[in-house]
Amino acid sequence: MKVLVTGATGFIGRQLSLKLAAADYEVKALCRDTNHPYLIKHHNIEPVLGNVLYPQSLKKAMNGCTQIYHTAAMAKMWCRNPDDFHETNVNGTRNVLEAALQTGIQKMVYTSTCGVWGPTIKHPMTENAPRICGFPIAYERTKYLAELEVQNFVKRGLDVVIVNPSRVYGAGPVTDSNTVAKMVSGYLNGTWRFIPGSGEQIANYAFLDDVVAGHIAAMHKGIPGERYILGGHDISFNDFFKTLQQISGRQLSMIRVPLKVIELYSRLEQFKTWLTGTPPVFLPEFAQRLRYDQKYSSNKAVAQLNYTLTPFAEGLQKTVDYFMGSKSNDEMINDKISVESYDPVNPISESNQINLCHN
Repeated sequence: MKVLVTGATGFIGRQLSLKLAAADYEVKALCRDTNHPYLIKHHNIEPVLGNVLYPQSLKKAMNGCTQIYHTAAMAKMWCRNPDDFHETNVNGTRNVLEAALQTGIQKMVYTSTCGVWGPTIKHPMTENAPRICGFPIAYERTKYLAELEVQNFVKRGLDVVIVNPSRVYGAGPVTDSNTVAKMVSGYLNGTWRFIPGSGEQIANYAFLDDVVAGHIAAMHKGIPGERYILGGHDISFNDFFKTLQQISGRQLSMIRVPLKVIELYSRLEQFKTWLTGTPPVFLPEFAQRLRYDQKYSSNKAVAQLNYTLTPFAEGLQKTVDYFMGSKSNDEMINDKISVESYDPVNPISESNQINLCHN
């Protein structure tokens, strides 16, 4: 069976492509550069040149396919043109949906985010929970709008299932949108030495292998039009770094940075970016998010998809092993390049951005 994976060079997309290829699916990996350093080489993976913004390239890529995993997205904290978030995440998703409908695709899984629910007050969010605040973060806003596009196409007869990963971690490249990889690799390298506020703020951490398996389960068992949170365990910053210390054997002293200091710094960064056009390290909307928890329940996915949650210490151990040397030579070479900043024409790096709130 032929399947199309958009965003095949992304953190989730590349691992999903490999998992499907290993299961003898013929994977067509959509990418803007077929020589991208993060594109996994496998005899069952066919790189296909295309872009979610170009409908004709999508129709060509879908030729012969029966299923689509749409993981491609603009997931940065910041980009020079703010409209890029809407163009990629909303218009691009609409293009994929329209092409899928026209080419007779049997089923599609759309990768959204738990960020569509945003912060939590007390209890973990479920799929039917309302959002309790606005959408100051462009990524979350445009992913929510993309979900509305999905629902419109479900009404038109296209079978699409939505999956909502939380903060994904695991073995893979350190990219601009992969905050957990930055935290783990930075700690191991001795460059990440701070904890925001009291460290009691909680986020939900989902192991990459679980999330990939959840995507495939959603394709086989998911109900069209339904959303499934693919999360993990609710962990505070304090517990995160305590576990990381125990697993790595590195006992680094951590600096607690008051939230007011982080907010002030973020406003200075915002002004710097406005003045110079250079990428910010942090922005005020993300600093504000640090005042809230992000707790999510995966009970629906567990019940309907047989989704499993790897214990956090176990998943983090595998992640640490990856960064401490149990990687192949090809992976270590690839990790030197940030997927978001890689551009064969204009390789300008924005990899100094920090996004502690991305899901």
